[in-house]
Amino acid sequence: MARILTDLPDDDVAALDQLAIRNQRSRAAEIREAVELYLRRRADRSWIRRGQGYWKGRADIGDGVDYQQRLREDTESS
Repeated sequence: MARILTDLPDDDVAALDQLAIRNQRSRAAEIREAVELYLRRRADRSWIRRGQGYWKGRADIGDGVDYQQRLREDTESS
């Protein structure tokens, strides 16, 4: 594991210390978790790919464009 040195605003350090106390963990453990979550969220740009094909195989919908138009017609007539 690499060691890094970084500067943080005093308010952030105080909030980090309170979080570490509340979770009964070290400041370093809280920072490691925060970095891990940040990197995971930034790397996960696959939400479009994950949703692709979601409606595939649905016989009750038919053509996607026709389905959207039917939905809009229902909304407009209400």
